[in-house]
Amino acid sequence: MSVHGVGIVATFISLTVSAYAANPFLDAKDDNPVSANFRGREWNDQFPEHEIPHEIPLTARVITTRIAKMPWGAIFKIEFTDLKSRAPEKREIPPPQYFIVTDDRIVLLNEGPTTSGLQDERKLEEAKDAAAKKISAMDKPPEFEPNDIYGITTGSFEHQEGLWKTTINLKGDLCHKHCLEKRNWID
Repeated sequence: MSVHGVGIVATFISLTVSAYAANPFLDAKDDNPVSANFRGREWNDQFPEHEIPHEIPLTARVITTRIAKMPWGAIFKIEFTDLKSRAPEKREIPPPQYFIVTDDRIVLLNEGPTTSGLQDERKLEEAKDAAAKKISAMDKPPEFEPNDIYGITTGSFEHQEGLWKTTINLKGDLCHKHCLEKRNWID
């Protein structure tokens, strides 16, 4: 093989190995869990008559684990622990969320039925683990449902389904997702 041929093969190999450029919003150098504490606010539209603030302080520990890496992206499991809120109702810790990440999208892995209860949550997590394993064996990312897109790395994204409109915009180095329900009230 000529030197020129070797150069073409080496370039092709490096392109296939590095086809997944890290997503600036969700990436990991390895599969070890990474833990971080977050502070923020949750909206309160439920108790205006009780003079509870519109925005209530919220803290949580978030554990992010890369569970699969593919040439075209990665899959992450995000768990919330130590959730603390000053809301009058006790907040439940949501089940782990799984996200498919490519160089330009962060997409919710929306697998399995919506259920409640400890036994059902285990089954749901098992279904998501199985779906993640299946997706990680794919040669290219699956087609994504527009409602499952949670983040983008360039431009903007809009989708409307029924009364719900989702808009995702980049502002500097932040990705903002806004979901609004449009209601037409008839009296």
